[in-house]
Amino acid sequence: MVSVKKFKPYYIKSDTDYVRLILGYRYFTIFINGEEYQFIPIRSKEIKINRKTRKIENIEDQFAFQKGNDVIYITMNELIYLPDFLIHVYDIAKPYYTDIQEQNDETNEIIIAELERLNIKRLIDKALDERDEQSFFTLINLL
Repeated sequence: MVSVKKFKPYYIKSDTDYVRLILGYRYFTIFINGEEYQFIPIRSKEIKINRKTRKIENIEDQFAFQKGNDVIYITMNELIYLPDFLIHVYDIAKPYYTDIQEQNDETNEIIIAELERLNIKRLIDKALDERDEQSFFTLINLL
């Protein structure tokens, strides 16, 4: 049976598309059949998570774990079936998901404000065409 004892990324990189959890020596420890194995960065050393879908992208990567001279390779596909592994990964990556949502919310608010301003200008033009002074002055105050 495999379980996670310790999981901390060495550092975290994020861009607009991905959150990358970079793993370092002794920052990731698992138990395999009651024996403790420590991560060593031989083959893969990062967990790549899509910020939009929140899914782990590099499921074919292999991670190496060592105990003494014994080295065991486990694929990401095998690791994602461990509930405690997924809990650790998503707890660490969670703050990076909200950043992209907040940016989208701010962008949406800017777009809506600009559309409202343009709509008021069109209504002002309509009030001028219809020679509706009351609507014209009311709309001018909204700008």
